Amino acid sequence: MTPDLFENCDEGPSGREELAPGALVLRGFARPQAEGLIAEIAEISTRAPFRQMLTPGGQRMSAAMTNCGPLGWISDRHGYRYEPCDPLNGKPWPPMPASFLHLAADAAAAAGFPGFVPDACLINRYEPGTRMSLHQDRDEQDLAAPIVSVSLGLPAVFLFGGLNRSDRSDRLALMHGDVVVWGGPSRLRFHGILPMKEGTHALLGRQRINLTFRKAV
Repeated sequence: MTPDLFENCDEGPSGREELAPGALVLRGFARPQAEGLIAEIAEISTRAPFRQMLTPGGQRMSAAMTNCGPLGWISDRHGYRYEPCDPLNGKPWPPMPASFLHLAADAAAAAGFPGFVPDACLINRYEPGTRMSLHQDRDEQDLAAPIVSVSLGLPAVFLFGGLNRSDRSDRLALMHGDVVVWGGPSRLRFHGILPMKEGTHALLGRQRINLTFRKAV
């Protein structure tokens, strides 16, 4: 599916698409809740502002990030890890809203992973030109739990690769409200986001917000 088909659209189709064993796209799954989710994100970011974290090598990451929930994912010169407190202010990360927990659990169950209770939600903010290089989500102790990824705002091209960085990556256009769930045999697949194209979304303007729910411990 080519991203050009969606350049001027705020909403895509509904339904399910299988990416690989244990990996699904739930088209439009979060769309009915989008305005409430965006309001919650705004509240979270007043308490834990978005910031561009440093990689262990000292490079500043492209996307701006924050977290909510008992644990937050951070990156700095000491490495990638989960911490219970925001390093900017030393305070616990904002609580994960009930709407976030319900959405994550419902999406996971719809993809065949019942009983998912995330303890971390990484919130990424993308603007035109922002990207996310291919990587694995492997900093979690509980690799039996899936990853649930929610797209809001501008469309993006999601790269979904294999278990090795050199494996070919499929390109998938993600629209406002789409949810990707991967676990089981696909849990450690490499994935990323191509540089965002210019655009304006009715609810988020020149932004894409991604919620990534994880069970860290």
